[in-house]
Amino acid sequence: MTDAPGGSDSGSEPRDIPRTRREMGESRRPVDPNDPAAMLQSHLRAARSELESQVAQAKAEFEEANERIKERTGRDLILAILIGLAIGAVLLGSLLFVKWAFLVFALAAVLLAIFEFSRALSASGRRVDLVPQLASGAVIVVAAYFVDAWLQWIVLFVCLAVVVVWRLVVQMASSDGRTYGMVLGDVLVGAFIQLYVSFLASLCILLLAQDRGEWWVLAFIIVAVAVDTGAYVAGISFGRHPMAPRISPKKTWEGFAGAAVAAMLAGVLVGMFMLGLDWWMGLVFGILILGTATAGDLGESMIKRDLGIKDMSSWLPGHGGVLDRLDSILPSTVAALALYYLFTPLAAM
Repeated sequence: MTDAPGGSDSGSEPRDIPRTRREMGESRRPVDPNDPAAMLQSHLRAARSELESQVAQAKAEFEEANERIKERTGRDLILAILIGLAIGAVLLGSLLFVKWAFLVFALAAVLLAIFEFSRALSASGRRVDLVPQLASGAVIVVAAYFVDAWLQWIVLFVCLAVVVVWRLVVQMASSDGRTYGMVLGDVLVGAFIQLYVSFLASLCILLLAQDRGEWWVLAFIIVAVAVDTGAYVAGISFGRHPMAPRISPKKTWEGFAGAAVAAMLAGVLVGMFMLGLDWWMGLVFGILILGTATAGDLGESMIKRDLGIKDMSSWLPGHGGVLDRLDSILPSTVAALALYYLFTPLAAM
């Protein structure tokens, strides 16, 4: 005769029977209907068992749904939500309570983004000088908070010149036989890092430095996050038709439609209740951020596809790298700053 698991015969009692005599006595002892305390304990035990069963079922369903999402998108939903909430808390705290603290937050994000972007480019065969890249990025971002807008252009050009000259001097000193075309590509890539990451981030800091600029920064980031969230939810739920299969196969037109609805709704709400704009200004705000955020997302996807990588790094589990979170925000700084200069005088009239 074959034994059942656990060493019992096949006809023995199931293993989930309470093992202690006290538990067995409590489970078999009938409840006296005339004893209120016993009846209360019985109801509490039943309620606890029902609650534990529902929690276990909900946990299993959530984990199953999370695995399906992870299989489809390659992201861990739980980690992504937790990290997103943590970043959001730091962002809100820096903007709402200590305005200049956002400069520290933005500077750290820019330096990390430059580091991971430079590392990814170096892995692809490009020569990127990390020291001048980080130093120039820090100067460009910090200067935006303290100097006038026209002086910021001078700072940008000087930092670009430093990055370019440094690369050329290092290349001449190395004498490794690198071709002219490859050296030119290295120079252009180094300048692109500063324009793409540092300069666009400096526009955000320039906006921050304006009167009530912290609210505009918070508003355009909220809309950009709404674009990402709307696209993600709609794409997961209804996505069928690829939007740009050669650039990002998982982006769909259904996701873009969800992003558009979320962006316009968020734009109207933050415009009216946060920035003091008319509803149509908020609608324009949402639509423009939708365009820049989508273009930034697709642009970074194209860069990663060209580099042959999925994420810039794995520093933010569930999100990828820092630059993967800034891809839709960085280009949106242009639209946000332009709309600030356009709408602020109109709203004051």
